[in-house]
Amino acid sequence: MAAAASVLLSADVLNRVCQWLKKSRSLLFITGAGISADSGLPTYRGIGGLYNQETTTEGISIEEAISGEMLQARPEVTWKYILQIERACRTAGFNRAHAVIAEMEKVFERVWVLTQNIDGFHQAAGSKNVIDIHGDIHDLRCLSCTYRVRVTDYSNLKGLPPRCPQCGGVLRPEVVLFGEMLPADKLAALERAWQQGFDMVFSVGTTSVFPYIARPVVEARRRGIPTVEINPGRTQVSDLVDLKIAGTAAVTLEQIWSGYHGKS
Repeated sequence: MAAAASVLLSADVLNRVCQWLKKSRSLLFITGAGISADSGLPTYRGIGGLYNQETTTEGISIEEAISGEMLQARPEVTWKYILQIERACRTAGFNRAHAVIAEMEKVFERVWVLTQNIDGFHQAAGSKNVIDIHGDIHDLRCLSCTYRVRVTDYSNLKGLPPRCPQCGGVLRPEVVLFGEMLPADKLAALERAWQQGFDMVFSVGTTSVFPYIARPVVEARRRGIPTVEINPGRTQVSDLVDLKIAGTAAVTLEQIWSGYHGKS
């Protein structure tokens, strides 16, 4: 699978981003599958997407396969694709993009991450203020009883779907499947963080198709807060941001961080 081309930032672009950063005390990073693409994880859709085909082998879309409705009706179908996602996460780790954001947390007054990713890489890189709005694939719970467990390696799970060792019910990961509601506690955490305010907003590696992911960029634009998008492709917010950088996350954030420290 060919990787998206990296972009060497021009001096003007780099200076513009760094000047915004030097005037900022608080940052919000909105991240999607693209930030983990540099770790070797394929995105679901878009450039290098794992599920770019119109349908799965079952003749349905990936959104239908990994949905709450399908989990209830045919859990073995949902688990088939959950296992693929977990296997990719297990054989990879956080990359320089995750690390740069974690390092920024130590320099700026407030740095928050709103991520759609369920791989846990932001936390593994050292970020503390993470709102994983779609959950974490490593946390499992039973659909029939109170059993919960943290699983770092799905290869030890038995059966398709895997069953609860306490009651025999179907296990599920603590992630938001298609068609399910977002967790109220994480929405509340996002609202609290937003109410405190941000001086700069970055959208990194996400197509921003969900309104709650695009909303912070829209709000930032309305309030005159600088916005930067880092994504090789065009997205729902590309025409809204102050600066669009058509590059990959790890290389671009490393250039920006080096430029901020005067190393470029």
